Amino acid sequence: MFSDKDIAHFSNLETPFYYYDLNLLRDTLKTCSDAANTYHFHVHYAMKANFNDKVLAKIKETGFGADCVSGGEVRKAIESGFAKNKVVFAGVGKSDKEINYALDQDIFCFNVESLQELQVINDLAGKKQKIAKVAIRINPNVDAHTHANITTGLDENKFGINSWDMPAAADILNASAHLEFVGIHFHIGSQITNLDVYKNLCVRVNEFAAWFEDKGFTVKILNVGGGLGIDYHQPNAQIPDFEAYFRIFSDFLDIKPHQEVHFELGRALVGQSSSLISRVLYVKNGKKKNFIVLDAGMTELMRPALYQAYHQIENLSQKSNAVKYDVVGPICESTDCFGKEVALPETFRNDLIAIRSTGAYGEVMASNYNLRDAIVTVTSDDVASS
Repeated sequence: MFSDKDIAHFSNLETPFYYYDLNLLRDTLKTCSDAANTYHFHVHYAMKANFNDKVLAKIKETGFGADCVSGGEVRKAIESGFAKNKVVFAGVGKSDKEINYALDQDIFCFNVESLQELQVINDLAGKKQKIAKVAIRINPNVDAHTHANITTGLDENKFGINSWDMPAAADILNASAHLEFVGIHFHIGSQITNLDVYKNLCVRVNEFAAWFEDKGFTVKILNVGGGLGIDYHQPNAQIPDFEAYFRIFSDFLDIKPHQEVHFELGRALVGQSSSLISRVLYVKNGKKKNFIVLDAGMTELMRPALYQAYHQIENLSQKSNAVKYDVVGPICESTDCFGKEVALPETFRNDLIAIRSTGAYGEVMASNYNLRDAIVTVTSDDVASS
């Protein structure tokens, strides 16, 4: 929801830009932190969702760790002030360079996604005379019931080590002098809104934890990943029900006294905190279709073009009877479309348009395709001080 002051401020700015509501971000982070602390759970922020400096500053202040999927994200997390002993490094294709950097930084843990990766980390750690802490990312074959392109926990997905390779993983761990096994890791997908899915995950976590302990390993860490979704259709609902989410794991995980439960949340923390603000360049009314052409495109927000993601679109300048428009961008691609048959007030050139719930996988996926200018950001603090 935007105030009259917000809209007046936006009117004086060059578009497009990402607007961050830092007050909402603070409230979301506090709600999550309070709920996690109730159960003594540990949260790592999934850096891939958003690595805007001002966003990271607020997350770091909350005391969360960082979940990284590239060497660049590990570096960004450490340079942004996240504690090294709270940095975890996942990713199905870690390069030697990335692994060496993370070893030099003495990060908390590598979430290992293949048998070969276990051997590579052991070899690289040996050359440095270090011990690398590792968690085995297990593919639990749990259906997250979300979009096929953001499902990660099925047998056909590239992520994690499959269950039938667990004996081989145990053998490698036992034979590797430079690896310290600390636990098991799971992540079944993103934008999960049916919490019952996590009950199924808990069953599999319990099974694998018991398997490793039966083999003589001490499972200190149960890392259940993240994936908690947001309501893209109701962006003003804003803060997910973190208490209900964490309670699922408290109720259904078999947590031993020596074990910690870790989470890797991204979208749920930052998704509702941002909107993409754009201006209407042109309105094209036809016999079958009406088009609104914005000055923002798939170069600023890739998700709708990439996997037909829904974002609520609002006209901030008009309040009148609804007309249906296809809302498109200026990029020379037919897939450069934010929404089809979107009901909006009758819209005119230079109207301000807000595309909501863009805090996750919005700014971080922006490109300069078509030699577009880099996207800029504005925050609620900027509006307050204007």
